Amino acid sequence: MPSASPAAAPDTVLVVDFGAQYAQLIARRVREARVYSEIVPSTMPVAEMLAKNPKAIILSGGPSSVYAEEAPSLDRSLFESGVPIFGMCYGFQLMATTLGGTVDNTGAREYGRTQLTVSKNSSTLFEGTPVEQTVWMSHGDACSAAPEGFTVTASTDLVPVAAFENDEKRLYGVQHHPEVMHSTYGQQVLEHFLYRGAGIEPSWTTGNVIDEQVAAIRELVGTKRAICGLSGGVDSAVAAALVQKAIGSQLTCVYVDHGLMRKGETEQVEKDFVAATGVQLRVVDAEERFLKALAGVSDPEEKRKIIGREFIRVFEQAQAEIIAEAGSEGGEPVEFLVQGTLYPDVVESGGGTGTANIKSHHNVGGLPEDLEFKLIEPLRKLFKDEVRMVGQELGLPEEIVQRQPFPGPGLGIRIVGEVTKERLDLLREADAIAREELTAAGLDREIWQCPVVLLADVRSVGVQGDGRTYGHPIVLRPVSSEDAMTADWSRLPYDVLGRISTRITNEVDEVNRVVLDITSKPPGTIEWE
Repeated sequence: MPSASPAAAPDTVLVVDFGAQYAQLIARRVREARVYSEIVPSTMPVAEMLAKNPKAIILSGGPSSVYAEEAPSLDRSLFESGVPIFGMCYGFQLMATTLGGTVDNTGAREYGRTQLTVSKNSSTLFEGTPVEQTVWMSHGDACSAAPEGFTVTASTDLVPVAAFENDEKRLYGVQHHPEVMHSTYGQQVLEHFLYRGAGIEPSWTTGNVIDEQVAAIRELVGTKRAICGLSGGVDSAVAAALVQKAIGSQLTCVYVDHGLMRKGETEQVEKDFVAATGVQLRVVDAEERFLKALAGVSDPEEKRKIIGREFIRVFEQAQAEIIAEAGSEGGEPVEFLVQGTLYPDVVESGGGTGTANIKSHHNVGGLPEDLEFKLIEPLRKLFKDEVRMVGQELGLPEEIVQRQPFPGPGLGIRIVGEVTKERLDLLREADAIAREELTAAGLDREIWQCPVVLLADVRSVGVQGDGRTYGHPIVLRPVSSEDAMTADWSRLPYDVLGRISTRITNEVDEVNRVVLDITSKPPGTIEWE
């Protein structure tokens, strides 16, 4: 079946990734300036980059030295294309060497916070910023001479050319990383490039995303039908709400209640989500099936595989029933499957870009490759924070939109040891207490998530009610992150931690100890299993 054309792309800024740890952050910062951005690899031919008709191009940092034998490079034609370009760190040095400037390994290494001196604060990039400002550096090489036609606009104690600009050719570069929060005026410098250097109007909003996707989905689906595997998480909920806004009753959502969800979440999906969207929802009670399959299993990888396998089987069964019902009623066939894929998923899997992208025989989070569906991915352009904004604009309840990330296997991988109904009920209560106290303290949005882990195979001695106890420890794992690629433990107030601990040990049977995980990622992971 031929694919329909996607909706027209908005004005786009391409972020060329040279292996930088901050490439996704650059794209996010551009979007925070209300300009749409996409990440492309540095290996993409210049002709392909220009075929995307970008309004501007940003060259990211990277770990290489520009003069190294196998260092990434770009054809000079990119800089002669007339497209405004902004180089950062490695991208800045690459622009310098490609256009005839000089970059040396001078021993002028700068890492972390550095004082930048702006020599021309009326320039395109630095107008309105102070002469002395703190920036974030991460380089071992240095630019000692700018290319011909460029004006040097900033320096540091060790680097004579820390920024240069060529307004005539609309080419700009800085040695530091304006995208990180440690660069005090970094966002202002980035926005100066976008608005003044490239002349882009800041007009990309979540409202535009909704209008664009609704139109694209209607065109793609036509009178056919679609189903969506609803997990209760933010991504699938917003994807379902967006598709439902486009095609209404042509969408049926399937929620598999595997008994591994947190307290109140199944009821939240059944009531709040349906009330907010009017979506047709089919809830499948599969708790007994999942617990039977998990009985006696303690290995975390095996648990994940079992949960994934059983989910697929239950979803297939529900899907077959929906298709059979549609056929018996003489209705349109079910041809589409809705997936809450986000932009980081696309980038990390090496995928492309597009709106309401449709693929045949796609392996969806472990779904069989022979599923005869075409895939709708309406969030595939968006980062997590943007998905939340779309959800708010669609009218989804705050409890769903601001829900912390939750793993697909649910509480099954937050129990270290065998998964049983008794242990799940215990963990559900402890988790609910932690969430209640974090919400009461107004900390929900200050942390990325707070996994609560039951060490089911561990017991410790305690004293409760003047008697000796031998109960389970509960682990609190509050973390702060922007994208979950890296994370640090959240410094929660001691009084909040104290209330959580007191309530859990008082209110949850068989728990006599609460501990705090203060490991960053890396070396640890966010989840324990």
